[in-house]
Amino acid sequence: MSGHSKWSTIKRKKGAADAKRGKLFSKLARAIIVATKEGGADPSANLALQNAVEKARQNSMPKENIERAIARASGEGEGAATFEVVTYEGYGPGGIAVLVEALTDNRNRTAAEVRHIFSKHEGNLGASGAVAWQFDRKAIVLVSGTSTSEDEVLLAAADGGAEDVVSDGTTFQVTAAPPDMAGVRSALEKAGMTIEAAEYTMVPTNTVNVEDSSAAARILRLMDALEDNEDVQDAYSNFDIPEYVMEAAL
Repeated sequence: MSGHSKWSTIKRKKGAADAKRGKLFSKLARAIIVATKEGGADPSANLALQNAVEKARQNSMPKENIERAIARASGEGEGAATFEVVTYEGYGPGGIAVLVEALTDNRNRTAAEVRHIFSKHEGNLGASGAVAWQFDRKAIVLVSGTSTSEDEVLLAAADGGAEDVVSDGTTFQVTAAPPDMAGVRSALEKAGMTIEAAEYTMVPTNTVNVEDSSAAARILRLMDALEDNEDVQDAYSNFDIPEYVMEAAL
């Protein structure tokens, strides 16, 4: 599976450490604030906000935190900071492509921090457009594989307009064009399937196979360091690490 799929799986297995929960909530709140400012405070009429709120709920963010973030963006709360979306592109160990999406209230600070992370972990920050062409924006819906078959998922996904379905053994990853997210999710839910997560992401159009566990470990440390940065919302890559190499690297 691609870097996005592998990295998402790793993060789910590792779980959210209590020490990082506050930082995670801060990131989720920023996403809610930006979505609210861009599309309004009503989730039913603002798909981006709907997805941001759902992601927050999936990560056990308290309801009052969610409501506070929406209020801040609506001008009803205190300390309404202005965040902007910034994208960074670069290369990691072994020449893998890395795309970083951040929400920041200080471009200079974030750029310096991201550049330092790349440099510290044997990577380098590139110019705008360096690697973005290697990724496509997609909607991803993860379906639990414990109580459904691949044929059932394929049928429901096709009814909803999905593009592809792959499995990692325990979870089905259903891929669709961003505008089809709601239809795909609805079709899967109507078929009685359990949705583990639904989000918009960047999927690599090609992958770099990583067979060496040492190289894999360096890549994972870079990805972990990027996502540990408070301003970074998501980090995507095009690495493809086989399961046996992944186990040795972790």
